[in-house]
Amino acid sequence: MNMVCLDLEGVLVPEIWIAFSEASGIGELRRTTRDEPDYSRLMDFRLDTLKKNNLKLPDIQNVISAMEPLPGALDFLNNLREKTQLVILSDTFEQFAKPLMRKLSWPTLFCNSLIIDNSGNVTGYALRQQNSKKEAIKAFKSMNIRVFTAGDSYNDLVMIRESDSGCLFRAPRQIRDECPDLKCFDAYGDLLENIEAFLTITR
Repeated sequence: MNMVCLDLEGVLVPEIWIAFSEASGIGELRRTTRDEPDYSRLMDFRLDTLKKNNLKLPDIQNVISAMEPLPGALDFLNNLREKTQLVILSDTFEQFAKPLMRKLSWPTLFCNSLIIDNSGNVTGYALRQQNSKKEAIKAFKSMNIRVFTAGDSYNDLVMIRESDSGCLFRAPRQIRDECPDLKCFDAYGDLLENIEAFLTITR
């Protein structure tokens, strides 16, 4: 059995924090996992910035509700799901994801959760598990599932290297330069072609 695991933001939908940065006018919130390898440091910075600017969960959700998948993403997913199983592995949060999953026709999503107080303040976050992307790939492989992965950020590198095959997709130049061993594609057609080649391989 085969499975494809994809990152969400930057691969299928725009980066949520960049969109919120533009909507709020707070440039510091543009920083993402494409820029910062340390996820805990990144999230602590985000939570502190939200608190300083009195921004709450509904403020972010209002921006997300107006976001659309990246051009071609839904057609790509529809084609892919005709060929194999698909799971989205993301470090986003369930409180963010629902409108985007609806627009992507409800693919399976594994992600994290935010901790919200009664006033709508984001006070913390709960990881589904440590090293969740890598551990998910290891779990699928333990069930004798062959896994192909694709992502664009530092936090995707471990899942790509843990999988049977994988690649970068629309990754920034710095990550491409730091990972010359990984293929990188910029078009859904090229990514699908690479996945199809993987699917033809038998053990």
